[in-house]
Amino acid sequence: MSAVAYLLVPKSAMPDVAALLILFGVLASIYTYFILQRPLNIVFSQMKALLTGRPYKKIFTSRTDEIGVLAHFFNDVTKSIERISVDITDGKRMSKELSVDSDIQRKMLPTAMPKVDGLEIYGSTRAASEVGGDSFDVISAPNSNTVMYVGDVTGHGLPAGLVMVMVNTLIRTLAEVYQSGYDIMMNTNRIIKTRIEQHRFMTCVLLRWNTLLKKMFYTGCGHEHILIYHALPKNCEIRKTGGIALGMVPDISKIIREDELPFEKDDFIILYSDGIIEAKNMTGEMFGIDRLAKLIEARAVGSTPEELFVTISKSFSEFVGDQTQADDITLIIVKRT
Repeated sequence: MSAVAYLLVPKSAMPDVAALLILFGVLASIYTYFILQRPLNIVFSQMKALLTGRPYKKIFTSRTDEIGVLAHFFNDVTKSIERISVDITDGKRMSKELSVDSDIQRKMLPTAMPKVDGLEIYGSTRAASEVGGDSFDVISAPNSNTVMYVGDVTGHGLPAGLVMVMVNTLIRTLAEVYQSGYDIMMNTNRIIKTRIEQHRFMTCVLLRWNTLLKKMFYTGCGHEHILIYHALPKNCEIRKTGGIALGMVPDISKIIREDELPFEKDDFIILYSDGIIEAKNMTGEMFGIDRLAKLIEARAVGSTPEELFVTISKSFSEFVGDQTQADDITLIIVKRT
């Protein structure tokens, strides 16, 4: 407080201001606990019981936000499992029940890319089974931030799908509370670590675009490289994301960080899961990151994100041919306009 401003505040009022600040902090903590932390703890404790084979209970809630969707997803999955267990030999019935869970999971992923000042965005994901472990989202956050991420859970199927839903809900919720990718990822890991199996984790890379600063930042959590196509030299940079996967260790505060990513007009950023670069053709050759980077260099000029997405998809399909999809596939393309 400046000297002038200080003189304008009576000395007798200073304790009242301090008391109000303390009261505000207490109320904020109570709100965060009862509205966010406690409901999440209830949902995650039941999910952990399901994943570890212990008794679990139905979650009763009237919420319609992300936490409510997560609870509904859990109830639907457990209800499906209970019905399937009555007639385990009926394979068609099991497939039908899993398709319901797949529909719920798909509803949590963006169906259309939002309009973001200074950016064009296009992306999609395709699961290798009914329920996938890949995840992505584009989130409009406070303080002129837009948060985008791609994540890949170890394995696929129902257990990976549950972890995917947990992380998706946490990132959406925490993006409303924290202003940096570092804080979002650190707290996501802190909450999820004690609620999933030890051998299961999720690699992730998160972008944060600030529309006021016109700057792009990224936070890596052990995910694949980021590809950045620079329009002026017309080359594709392959940059390591760094960090460590979510759920591997309890505290990642000293392992991850948020860095600025050079991003100029007509540049592209490409986020992907390993289902693309590790896919093999009929002779056993992998698609590979170098092939992907060269394809981007050859076709990025004059392309929109959707056009570049279609180009990569066609080239990928021609490469793998009739080979069965072995892993979930996710591709997100962002262009600076």
